[in-house]
Amino acid sequence: MEHIRNIGIMAHIDAGKTTTTERILYYTGKTHKMGEVHDGNTIMDWMVQEQERGITITSAATTCEWKKNTINIIDTPGHVDFTIEVERSLRILDGAVGVFDAVSGVEPQSETVWYQADKYKVPRIAFINKMDRVGADFEFCVKDIREKLGKVACAIQYPIGSEEKFKGIVDLVQMKALYWNEDDLGSTYKLMEVPDSVLEICQALREDLIESLADYDDKFAEKYLEGEEVFIDEIKRVIRKAVNGNHFIPVLCGSAFKNKGIQPLLDAIVDYLPSPLDRGDIIGHNTKNFEKMESRKPDPKEVFSALAFKVASDPFVGSITYIRIYSGEIKVGQNIYNPHKKKRERIGKILQMHSNKRQELQVATAGQIVALAGPKETITGETLCLEHRPILYDLMEFPETVISVAIEPKTSADEKKLINVLEQLKLEDPSFDFKNNKETGQLLIFGMGELHLEIIVDRLGREFNVGINVGKPQASYRETILESATASYTFNKEINGKEQHGQCTVSVEKFESQTGITFESEVKKRDLPEDFLNAIEKSLKDAAAGGVLAGYPLIDVKVTLKKAEYNETNSTELGFKIAAAYAFREACIKAKPTLMEPFMKLEVITPLDYTGDVVSDVNMKRGRIISMGHKVGKEVINGEVPLTEMFGYSTDLRSKTQGRASFTLSFLKYEDMGKQMTKNILEKRGIFIN
Repeated sequence: MEHIRNIGIMAHIDAGKTTTTERILYYTGKTHKMGEVHDGNTIMDWMVQEQERGITITSAATTCEWKKNTINIIDTPGHVDFTIEVERSLRILDGAVGVFDAVSGVEPQSETVWYQADKYKVPRIAFINKMDRVGADFEFCVKDIREKLGKVACAIQYPIGSEEKFKGIVDLVQMKALYWNEDDLGSTYKLMEVPDSVLEICQALREDLIESLADYDDKFAEKYLEGEEVFIDEIKRVIRKAVNGNHFIPVLCGSAFKNKGIQPLLDAIVDYLPSPLDRGDIIGHNTKNFEKMESRKPDPKEVFSALAFKVASDPFVGSITYIRIYSGEIKVGQNIYNPHKKKRERIGKILQMHSNKRQELQVATAGQIVALAGPKETITGETLCLEHRPILYDLMEFPETVISVAIEPKTSADEKKLINVLEQLKLEDPSFDFKNNKETGQLLIFGMGELHLEIIVDRLGREFNVGINVGKPQASYRETILESATASYTFNKEINGKEQHGQCTVSVEKFESQTGITFESEVKKRDLPEDFLNAIEKSLKDAAAGGVLAGYPLIDVKVTLKKAEYNETNSTELGFKIAAAYAFREACIKAKPTLMEPFMKLEVITPLDYTGDVVSDVNMKRGRIISMGHKVGKEVINGEVPLTEMFGYSTDLRSKTQGRASFTLSFLKYEDMGKQMTKNILEKRGIFIN
């Protein structure tokens, strides 16, 4: 177990994650040819859509060996539209490598994935890639990591030269220079003395490193303060301790494309990132009493438990479920248990995945990341365990969709296949959704951005052979209320031969949380059975999901159950559910409902000459400029803009800056769009309000 590393490679788009992973696979002997992103022949980007666009869309898993250690790697996407892939990968990983572009430093998606890793307390190391690029600046990147990511970051390597003069690196722990042999594609390198040109700065950086590490180990600090020599093994031990405690980020450097710096990165993964044993016991919930916590040891002899973090379609095996085994072991043909669904699942095959290739195993044990063929009910985020010793691990949270397009099948044959295929895609990708719009009769698909939906549409045609027509992108609106109101409703009707009765009074008020409704009850459990109270709460949440104006979900609303008249003779659960829903709707209509639109966080990096054009364009799109700053000869513009104004922005920006600017867009929050805009949108849909 101490020789296993489960790590993710994470970064902003184009920082070089996939190229770094390809080099890792080559130098560990897993592959015998280096794939290149620009040639569309990388092992990890196996989807046709990934190869055509030169980006990672789905996280791919693989396994390699380095110095008698097993490294399970997940290469994650860098594009904000596919951030769900990073989220679910980080949920089950023990460590991560953050890859940064030596020119750009910390970019928007770098920050996003970094905070996702913070959420799951994943220890990290940083790799400053592309040291051969024009404008590469190692010191700027280290400073950027400290300032933007709020971490104690120290160089443990230093580049010898940069841009076209990048020759090698200095290992500050050993104080040795490393130069790679270009004749064998960087497979071998020489250890030499530190050149005079960088000796002074390397000595100063090593002193800074040792001084920083003294904060994390008393024994080490004592030696340092008394002026004694600290040995290489001691430095490595304290770096590992500080990294595993999530206090410290060691910073390495290199150029994956030019085959420099990968072997020391592999050494750092083994030396500093934790094994499953280092991460300690895994905490979960008791299935009968959710408040009671239980734990499992990361040990093959412990009772089996695992987390399903991804469901995918395999053309040869069918549906497969990726799992991280936290404890115990499983065998082919064994029955396991899903405590969320209260269902047994049978293991047909255990697969060790290498991107889209597979190797069958008979047994898998704690610490491994494998795929199972056989489970039918289990979805992303659910726990698998043994039925006689169940445990529940925390579910994952998935971001809300903000954009939709209408689709329709081209033929009746396509219509029969379409819903089944969409169900399969929704199972694979929890950030994708679809539903029928009752008012227009259209089938809408929902996603995280234009590129996300573009890929879904492409897969429908190419992978599943479903012909569809596609409409224009639409923003996914929300509804809220502006005022407070109270309403009562009494339901009394015979349904299926039984009298159904319920009476509810509810109040609604504005409650900013950027989530759905917040429920409170002033009715005591002694006055209303708990089953009825739970039914009312569920009914209110279901009603909120359907909105009161135009069918969009209600958010930022606090609803309070003020009164519920109950008698044992004719009060029924169904009666209360219907009464609560009607009272809620009436109260919301009284409270002046309005529409909210998604606002996006925008970052544009543009040459200085075009700053004015970009700023004025953002203002014309009802956007707000939040901040501006310089970065390596370019202007960085941060703003907030409504999503509805940003469709096709890549084309706009390209024409305004001669293709020299880039931008990232990610969901920020929902904002009230005002009475007039609400009125205009509703009238287009045939809904008229005062």
